[in-house]
Amino acid sequence: MMLLFADVFGAPKIPFAGIDKVKDNVPDVIIWAAPVMFFFVLLEWVISRWQHRKLYDKKETIGSICVGIGNVAINTVLKLTLLYGYIALYNLFPWRMHFSWWSFIPCYILFDLCSYWAHRISHEQRFWWATHVVHHSSENYNLTVSFRLSWVQQIKLIFFLPVVFIGFHPIIFFLVTQVAILFQFWVHTEYIRKLHPVIEYLFATPSNHRVHHGSQEKYINKNYGPTFIIWDRMFGTYQEEDEKPIYGLTHELEHKSNPIYINFHEFADMWKDVKAAKGLRKKWFYLFGDPIDIAKEKGQQSQQEHALVTMVTEDSKSA
Repeated sequence: MMLLFADVFGAPKIPFAGIDKVKDNVPDVIIWAAPVMFFFVLLEWVISRWQHRKLYDKKETIGSICVGIGNVAINTVLKLTLLYGYIALYNLFPWRMHFSWWSFIPCYILFDLCSYWAHRISHEQRFWWATHVVHHSSENYNLTVSFRLSWVQQIKLIFFLPVVFIGFHPIIFFLVTQVAILFQFWVHTEYIRKLHPVIEYLFATPSNHRVHHGSQEKYINKNYGPTFIIWDRMFGTYQEEDEKPIYGLTHELEHKSNPIYINFHEFADMWKDVKAAKGLRKKWFYLFGDPIDIAKEKGQQSQQEHALVTMVTEDSKSA
């Protein structure tokens, strides 16, 4: 038993002088896969045009591609910094895991569980929603929607600290993060209908993920699982696709092709609300409250303001 433990844990520390070697051994999976992804985007676009299906909007497609390119650039720049941070933590643990390909499997499963909760909290608290709303801002559902990942999503790494603390080797952890992101590419399409019931039960398929992007009330805040939909079944957030989803946000995005606006419009709205709110409790509500509750309250305020303006206008006319 002790021998088995020693074979898994107790790896030597990684000197910062050798970080370039580790960096070179972390494959850029997403960059390698980019040509294949763009090929399938082009294929889907061609087929949809041939079939006269309006799956692609010019402005939204430009916005999605620009957001995706920006995200890859940011991740490339931050890669070394994140690697330094991970190795610094890794070296602190006496239970550091040796590099082994089999550890990819438990790391991926635990990473996906943390992703479920990070994803769910990103829908239930406005601050985190601001880091995720970009992914839901398209009114059309196609493969380019997978490119819509927030430029500040790296701050959500805090949700993955449990995986880090287990002591997985840095190469394994960074490989898992890329494969997990890459997996989500294929689920953003309408061309793949429901698959075998066993697959639908276990995995986040296109059908299951279309529900997540639906703006109907019964679809909102459902099917968070990035790879395994089993988490949603376990935690009570699963919803089957039983009618065609209406995609996008509950309000229309003003600038559909502007990647800066797409990424930061919710942060701007949040800042305005917090700044105008009276009292610490109300400010906290606009910062970390449920986005649905906030939208309802702002809707009620808008109706009250409209009613007040109407009343004042009618009084002035009667006078």
